[in-house]
Amino acid sequence: MREHILLVDDETDALEELGELLEGEGFHCHCATNVASAMACMATWPDIALLITDLRMPDESGLRLIHNLRAMPRYATLPIIVMSGHADMNDVIGLLPLQVVDFLPKPIYQERLIEVLNQRFPVPQVANS
Repeated sequence: MREHILLVDDETDALEELGELLEGEGFHCHCATNVASAMACMATWPDIALLITDLRMPDESGLRLIHNLRAMPRYATLPIIVMSGHADMNDVIGLLPLQVVDFLPKPIYQERLIEVLNQRFPVPQVANS
């Protein structure tokens, strides 16, 4: 298994599809449908290496989640990818000071996401015996 990734999206179908895609690439995915459950996952799974979150969700936004995490020294440099089907330029500009790794519009261009993840977490090479 490759790195642990936390996926956060209030759309459960999209969340499951993304989880299946990334697990097919060897990642271990944890899923949350809101900010509260995402924070609980972060506490439960300390080895999460990257967060992929939707920007706009009911209750609290992905932006609130990112602010919560950045306020904690442990997650100040956690790599974060933001996705949204409804973001505008002000949303994207607001992400810049939060050191977001990438912004992906929804629907997700899967090849681009895999490319970003493989650059950050290269596929382990199996040594020949």
